[in-house]
Amino acid sequence: MLLLLGLCLGLPLCAGSLEEAKSWGDTSEQVGLRVQRQVRLLQRLKTKPLMTEFSVKSTIISRYAFTTVSCRMLNRASEDQEVEFLMQIPASAFITNFTMLIGDKVYQGEITEREKKNGDKIKEKRNKTTEDNGEKGTDTFRASLVIPSKDKAVFLLSYEELLQRRLGKYEHVISVRPQQLVGRLTVEVNILERSGITSLDVLPLLNSKQKGSGRAEGDARPPPSTVINQNETFAKVFFKPSVIQQARIAQNGILGDFIIQYDVNREQSIGDVQVLNDYFVHYFAPKDLPPLPKNVVFMLDTSASMVGTKLRQTKDALFRILHDLRPQDHFSVIGFSNRIKVWKDHLVSVTPDNIRDAKIYIHHMSPTGGTDINGALQSAIRLLNNYVAHNDIEDRSVSLIIFLTDGKPTVGETHTLTILNNTKEATQGQICIFTIGIGNDVDFKLLEKLSLENCGLTRRVHEEEDAGSQLIGFYDEIRTPLLSDIRMDYPPSLVEQATRTLFPNYFNGSEIIIAGKLVDRKMDQLHVEVTASNSKKFVVLKTDVPVEPQKVRNDITGSARLKGDGEEDLNPLERLWSYLTVKELLSSWLQSDSEQEKEQLRQKAQALAVKSHFLTPFTSMKLKKPLQMKKLEDPYGMSAATGPETVTQSLRGPNLQPGAALKKPYNPRIKVSKTSADGDPHFVVDFPLNKLTVCFNIDGQPGDILRLVSDHADSGVTVNGELIGAPAPPNGHKKQRTYFRTITILVNKPERSYLEVTPRRVILDGGDRLVLPCNQSVVVGSRGLEVSVSANANVTVTIQGTVAFVILIHLYKKPAPYQRDHLGFYISSSKGLSGNCHGLLGQFLNQDARLQAKPTGLSKNTPGPPLPMAGEGSEAVLKVKGHQVPVVWKQRRIYNGEEQIDCWFARNAAQLLDGEYQDYLAAHPFDSETTFSLGVSRGL
Repeated sequence: MLLLLGLCLGLPLCAGSLEEAKSWGDTSEQVGLRVQRQVRLLQRLKTKPLMTEFSVKSTIISRYAFTTVSCRMLNRASEDQEVEFLMQIPASAFITNFTMLIGDKVYQGEITEREKKNGDKIKEKRNKTTEDNGEKGTDTFRASLVIPSKDKAVFLLSYEELLQRRLGKYEHVISVRPQQLVGRLTVEVNILERSGITSLDVLPLLNSKQKGSGRAEGDARPPPSTVINQNETFAKVFFKPSVIQQARIAQNGILGDFIIQYDVNREQSIGDVQVLNDYFVHYFAPKDLPPLPKNVVFMLDTSASMVGTKLRQTKDALFRILHDLRPQDHFSVIGFSNRIKVWKDHLVSVTPDNIRDAKIYIHHMSPTGGTDINGALQSAIRLLNNYVAHNDIEDRSVSLIIFLTDGKPTVGETHTLTILNNTKEATQGQICIFTIGIGNDVDFKLLEKLSLENCGLTRRVHEEEDAGSQLIGFYDEIRTPLLSDIRMDYPPSLVEQATRTLFPNYFNGSEIIIAGKLVDRKMDQLHVEVTASNSKKFVVLKTDVPVEPQKVRNDITGSARLKGDGEEDLNPLERLWSYLTVKELLSSWLQSDSEQEKEQLRQKAQALAVKSHFLTPFTSMKLKKPLQMKKLEDPYGMSAATGPETVTQSLRGPNLQPGAALKKPYNPRIKVSKTSADGDPHFVVDFPLNKLTVCFNIDGQPGDILRLVSDHADSGVTVNGELIGAPAPPNGHKKQRTYFRTITILVNKPERSYLEVTPRRVILDGGDRLVLPCNQSVVVGSRGLEVSVSANANVTVTIQGTVAFVILIHLYKKPAPYQRDHLGFYISSSKGLSGNCHGLLGQFLNQDARLQAKPTGLSKNTPGPPLPMAGEGSEAVLKVKGHQVPVVWKQRRIYNGEEQIDCWFARNAAQLLDGEYQDYLAAHPFDSETTFSLGVSRGL
């Protein structure tokens, strides 16, 4: 797939070369040459742009993956330098966004319709960004630009893909090949599966191109520094190798593929049907069925180009595959070059003698001559058709051709269209052709079309890969057919624009996926019916799936661009439907021979791809006019923007109305309420009307995501905080410390925006994605949301002018073992939050609290001020929200230790809070669920 875009800023450097020594006889000249080479090497090492950060974040919701790659480069040289960003992505993925930040300029990618040109190819002499075929199953995305001297650049790439189930596992592959050792390298994968996760494995890094069948050999442990946290429906995998760990893996920075394999729970035979708003998806993967008999013909290219290792590896693989055939199967073997060599003129049963004779026949195959693909296919199809026609087959069976070649048709019929037509006419839709193309000379488009038009699959094997192991891996996927002639039916009055619903075969370990749009969102249930053939019987499965009003629970996707123009809510099932629909339209376009039909399919695919921001052969990505991101100089290290001079960046481009600017000079000394969660974490709640402050602690676990403010249904605001762990200080009473590593804010009104804050960066996704470093002061705003970053100090978030949060940044130059860079969360203004607001802090906003003396001795106090003569150790009873909680007076420091406050401390936070600790655990960083089970409190 050829893709588009690219940008070169400035002129590329012309690297001069040293003259070669003319004489190698003189020792002094040899020494001089070595010195020159050393100098040249040192110059290259010194001036090579430095990659300071390489991070990948993936979020998988119901098998659909959103991935964002972030790469930061620094030009340390005294002159401008060209740098290339290179990223391998899965071949099945669609790129959805690409952004470059060079200095203070932001170049945002925009998906547009591709103009029809010769061959649909776009060439640009200076643009260096392309996407070409890399390793098996991947494409390589490249972008080059020139970084000014002593300046920085950031690359941001987002893509989406639907994970395919193979051999009983979903596999998510992330390329970790930054081309150099990186000071900060992270890979984070979040998996959310409603039906439950039954298994999850992180494989060793894979850098070999001999991927084979995917079976792990040797050390099967996850890569070093990998952390896995998992519950029934959610899993988080974190990979953060140090520079030393990276160097032990690969000193050149090409670490390899980070691979996660997992599977989900399947309780219903009819599959898992998920419905969300106007879309549904049906996952069908039955198990515990008897296998269907196979009628299979193995077609092996024995032309002269197969000489050597390729033919030997393929023969060895066929030996293993023959031993794997079942007694009820039937098979034959064809070798073809310029002659067609059929082992038997009929299919034979699987017996020890027949397997032995077939192996002997394969062993004596020798490479010679050209390649008669058409003749070989016709011979294989004839064998299968004759067998089915002349045998009274009681059991239903599946007819397959496994076809392996390394070249183009050179003998007999060589015209591609004629070969395709001849094959389609001969198979009559009753035979599936699975093709494997080896090397760079193979006509892969022909093989791809053969498989598409004849219910098969295709694989490409590069020259340096092991063809035998690839063949075995391919065969493993189709070795056990369980069903044939599968049909999915949904009520046409309720469902429209469903993706493909007819499937010729279902193989064990795979999965059939159908997605569609619902016509009537008020319906109570969706009727699903599946019919298929299995061996001697006809299978009919029926069910009615409840369709209940659901809250959108896909907010985990804040790291990816999911929003189309005019949409109100994000829906991962809609993204999945769009993905499948575009894929099927592209496949139909590839198969069609009618120019009129091809044009109609092209227009449909193009329109949906533009709407969904998918980069396809019919769309292109253009970099919009650069947006200026002005840095704010501030002697206090905080934002000091004033009035009209405030820099407000519209995230939708310069033509739309930006968010409101600050109306009065901004005081760099932040003054916010005491209500906060900071430190270990320590919680403080201020009741200003009662002149009362209450504090409590929460002892969570590393990786827990705490609900701080939950008002999604009313004001549309949700705030969650993710904990990170650290050892406890020596002689402390705690076993460990926890801090907030990430604060995430979801704003749903007037339009949805996502904000993710860490001590190092702020990611704002409000239609377009923007990444702001925390070491630079800047203010950005859009659609009622304003984010102000004060360098290495704090991040202020203002929503609609009525809600304001301040996030303090705590950084350590030389941290002790028990210290971690972390965040503190403070509520500056809560006017815009509703009375139904909840969360660890949110439930106390706009509430009254009263103190009364303990019955044992302290004098009675009026509501409002703290107890008279309060001092260290004073005790009382706090009444708030129907709870009566024993509290003790103490002092606590907030605002990074700058201010000391008096507060009433609740030793047992469980008595103070609604519900249980589990009620405050979010499933993912942008989880906006607000349901609290108000049972008996325990264990906070």
